Amino acid sequence: MIVERILPFAKSLIRSHTTSESVVIDATCGNGHDTKFLADLVPNGHVYGCDIQQEAIENTKRRVHDYSNVSLFHTGHEWITQYIRDEHLTQVHAAIFNLGYLPKGDKSIVTQSTTTLAAVQTIFDVLQPEGIIVLVVYPGHEEGAEESETLMKHLTAFDQQRAHVLKYEFINQQNRPPYVIALEKRA
Repeated sequence: MIVERILPFAKSLIRSHTTSESVVIDATCGNGHDTKFLADLVPNGHVYGCDIQQEAIENTKRRVHDYSNVSLFHTGHEWITQYIRDEHLTQVHAAIFNLGYLPKGDKSIVTQSTTTLAAVQTIFDVLQPEGIIVLVVYPGHEEGAEESETLMKHLTAFDQQRAHVLKYEFINQQNRPPYVIALEKRA
């Protein structure tokens, strides 16, 4: 397949910017699928994961209970760098956000553009040169559409001397399909 679907493409971006020793962030643990993917990807590194919902943290703990390279925190993603050990703050190579709401969870609890933008900036500040932040954006629901619009407005104007910003989307799908935004920090 030449064209990758949204989630496989997001993961391929993360893969291309990490080594087995990288420090990575799952900024929205959800049900733990991305956390497990990251833990497998960096067996000699470390995964820091967070979510605002205790249910998501519990779901993720069950999925990665055999992994010693994962630390999970019940906190908003805008605070995640406060939980990263000092020696790891200089080694962050990648972060992934899967925005919106917890699948099979309370759909009234959603990511918010203000905290997502704060998290992106905070993580970008500690990101290694040529590191990447990948956001999977879901504009198909009302709150997601607002978050999408705010992210696009902010990230379209992001200083090109500081980062390359990519948008990957399928333009012939109906109902406001998900898409990927990636920020690659310049060297």
